[in-house]
Amino acid sequence: MTQMSEKSQREQEMQELAMKIWGLSRDKLLVNLRFLDVALSSLRFEAKSGTGMICCDVSTLEAATVLYDPVTVMGLYKKNPSNVIRLHLHILLHCIFSHSYKYDRVEQELWDVAVDMAAENVALSLGITGIETIKDEERREVLRQWKARAGTLTADRIYRKLREDRPGITELLELGNLFKRDTHEGWGAVEMIELTQAQWKKISERIKAELKSFSEDKSDDRTMLQNLEEATKETYDYGDFLRRFSVSGEDMQINDDEFDYVYYTYGLSLYGNLPLVEPLEYKDVNKIKEFVVAIDTSGSCRGNVVQAFLNKTYSILKSSENFFRKVNIHIIQCDSEVRSDTKITNDDEFEEFMKNGQLEGFGSTDFRPVFTYVDKAIENGEFENLKGLIYFTDGYGIFPEHKPPYNYDTAFVFLEDDFEKPPTPPWAIKLVLPVEDLEENV
Repeated sequence: MTQMSEKSQREQEMQELAMKIWGLSRDKLLVNLRFLDVALSSLRFEAKSGTGMICCDVSTLEAATVLYDPVTVMGLYKKNPSNVIRLHLHILLHCIFSHSYKYDRVEQELWDVAVDMAAENVALSLGITGIETIKDEERREVLRQWKARAGTLTADRIYRKLREDRPGITELLELGNLFKRDTHEGWGAVEMIELTQAQWKKISERIKAELKSFSEDKSDDRTMLQNLEEATKETYDYGDFLRRFSVSGEDMQINDDEFDYVYYTYGLSLYGNLPLVEPLEYKDVNKIKEFVVAIDTSGSCRGNVVQAFLNKTYSILKSSENFFRKVNIHIIQCDSEVRSDTKITNDDEFEEFMKNGQLEGFGSTDFRPVFTYVDKAIENGEFENLKGLIYFTDGYGIFPEHKPPYNYDTAFVFLEDDFEKPPTPPWAIKLVLPVEDLEENV
């Protein structure tokens, strides 16, 4: 047997042994976490001898591919079989919680630490015996401290806190070394990323449904659910959402769509500088003309957050594509009662409000006065065709029992800073804005 063939045979044997180790870890997880059966079957393994790496390529269809060095896996197993089980679970949680799919839109050094901390937090909370690894007690203590700092330990919340606090290089390295189990080289924007993200989101939705169905409200279930809620939440384009309140009307602009250039140029050629037709100076368009922005100014809604929301709304509305020259927009401030109503009729008035407007209130929250106020305004002819009311709030208040009698949509807009939000009435739209969407306009 040649030296090359002997080497190939040794590599083959090591790959087979490593695959047996992966199989044992899978069985251990499946016995203890049966709700992960579909997710576990959605991982496949491919040996990359001599690389020393363990990472997951999430861009492959049907199943994410764990790329591993057999020698590295065997070394981890030799030190402690639980190392591989925890590594297996750690990689799987990254996939379930969609940690890889925003990798090209974040500060990767901070995101790497945040997602590893979130994955290890869930792994430790599941309470599985026989998967303990070295330094777990240290990890628990660090996570306990971070929970006091950041609240719910999901990847997004940890990441936002890391961005806010900007830890030094030494602290960041210590956190990274403590929680890291795999590398994230297979993450990022690739051609198949949207399709594979949809696949894993379906798996996550199924896991979430099973946990909610059979949960006994244990802390381990809650920690898992918090991360699943983050992974499966719907995302919205706030601009598209606002545009649903638009109405048809005539706007002063050249209407190229209904202008016949043939007759125009024919007239110029026949009579010199006298065209036979002129372009229309108005055009039928869909833009926002009337709607209400209600601001919850109770003590729990921070002034800077409200200001950021108004900045976001204004930056969208002031675009000529969205805003009629003459509008009827009311910005109502309310806590337990209506504190002020600012009427906006044009862009200049909106600009003035954004510069000099003051927030009023900061008491308890009752949503009902706003709806009573708006309904009376409609009855008094203040609105001709009100399409919608947007209520920016933390959600902790008294909702109306019934849908408003007039035909306008209502949306309660929350900031994405808590795991759970109070249930909104079935007749209202619930919209959760990512914190990053508002930070862009602060």
